[in-house]
Amino acid sequence: MFLFAARLSCGSASADSGTEKRVHRLLSFQRYLHSSRLLRGIPQQIPLHILDEDYSGQAKCMLEKVGNWNFDIFLFDKLTNGNSLITLTLHLLNQYGLVDLFQLDMVKLWRFLVLVQEDYHNDNPYHNSVHAADVTQAMYCYLQEPMLSKSLTSYDILLGLLAAATHDLDHPGVNQPFLIKTDHYLATLYRNTSVLENHHWKSAVGLLRETGLFSHLPAEDSMNMERELGSLILATDISRQNDYLSRFRTHLDQDSLCLNTASHRHFVLQMALKCADICNPCRPWELSKQWSEKVTEEFFQQGDIEKKHKLTVSPLCDRETNTVGNIQIGFMTYVAEPLFGEWARFSDTRLSQTMLGHMGLNKASWAGLQQEQTTAEEAELSAAGADAGGSHSKEIPQGSREY
Repeated sequence: MFLFAARLSCGSASADSGTEKRVHRLLSFQRYLHSSRLLRGIPQQIPLHILDEDYSGQAKCMLEKVGNWNFDIFLFDKLTNGNSLITLTLHLLNQYGLVDLFQLDMVKLWRFLVLVQEDYHNDNPYHNSVHAADVTQAMYCYLQEPMLSKSLTSYDILLGLLAAATHDLDHPGVNQPFLIKTDHYLATLYRNTSVLENHHWKSAVGLLRETGLFSHLPAEDSMNMERELGSLILATDISRQNDYLSRFRTHLDQDSLCLNTASHRHFVLQMALKCADICNPCRPWELSKQWSEKVTEEFFQQGDIEKKHKLTVSPLCDRETNTVGNIQIGFMTYVAEPLFGEWARFSDTRLSQTMLGHMGLNKASWAGLQQEQTTAEEAELSAAGADAGGSHSKEIPQGSREY
C-alpha cells in the first residue's frame, strides 16, 4: 500500500487533493457548460449547435472524418485543447441521435463526460484520456462495419460507446500484479481478480449515479445498463484473452453467432471493445509507433518503482533488458495477431484487411529497427574493443619492452 501511495505521490499530491479536485471539477463544469448562459436562465436542454463554438475549424473538419482508420487522435487532442474524449464522445452520441432517443439531459451528459475525462490520469504516459478517446474512435469504426451496423440496436451502440469511453477510468498507471504484491486495497477489495477492470467499471457507475445521467429511466433499466457496462469493461482484462478468443473462434467455426439474439450481440460488443482497446499495432506506423513508445514508457516507469523499492521487476518493465521493439513484436505475435485474425474472419471487410496490413508492416518495421540497433551495438562494441587494444599497445613504449 505504501509503495502504491509513493507511486501516486511522485507529482504534487497533497492531503487536500480531494477538495482541490472537487473545486477543479466545479470550475471545469462551469467552463464547459458556459455557466453564464445557465445563470441567465437559458433552459437546461442546450441545443447541440451551441457547443460547436468550442471547436476550432480544424477539429470540426476532423470530426467529419471520424470514421477514418487513419484518424489522428493526437492531433485532435491538441485541436480540442486536451478535450478529445469529451468532444469525440459527445459528437458520436449526437451523430447516432442517442441524446434525443434516450432523452439525455445535456447538462448531466456534459458534466458526466467532463468528470470522466478528469478521472483519467493524464500524467500516465499511456492509460490516459487520449487513449480512451482513441479506443472510442476505434469502437465507432467497428460499429460502422456491416456485420454490426445492420444488427446492433441503439441501446447496444450507446452501451458500446460509453464502455469505450470509460473502460480504463481512474487507471493508476501500474498493472494488476503490482497492486497485488503491494497489498493495495483494490486488490483486496476485488480479491485479486480483474482488479483494474472492476475498478474502472465501478468508477464509471459512480459517475453515472453522481450525475444522474440515467435517473429519468426506470430503475431496472438503469441497473441493467450498469451491469452490462461492467460486462463489457471486464472483457478487456488481458489475462482472460484466451477465454474470449477461444469462445469467439468456436462460434466462427460452428457459424453459430446469431446477431438477432441479445446475448450474441453483447458478446460481439465485448470482442469489438477488446479489439479497440489493443488496436494500436493496427494503426498506421506514425500513430502506432507513438502508442508503442507511450505504453512501453509506462511499463518502464513501473519497473523503476519496483527497483527503487527492491521488488521483483515485473515482466516487460525493466528498461535495461527490454526495448520497445521486442515488446511490440511479442505483443503482436502472441496477442494482437490471433485476435485480429479472428475478427477478420467475423468481419471480412476492407477495414479488417487494412488493420492486418498495418500490423504486418509495423511488425516488420520494429524488426528492422531492432536489427539496426543490434548492428549499431555490435559496431560500438567492436570499435570499443579495437580502441582498448590500441590504447593498451601504446601504454608500453616500443623501446622499453623486455625480451
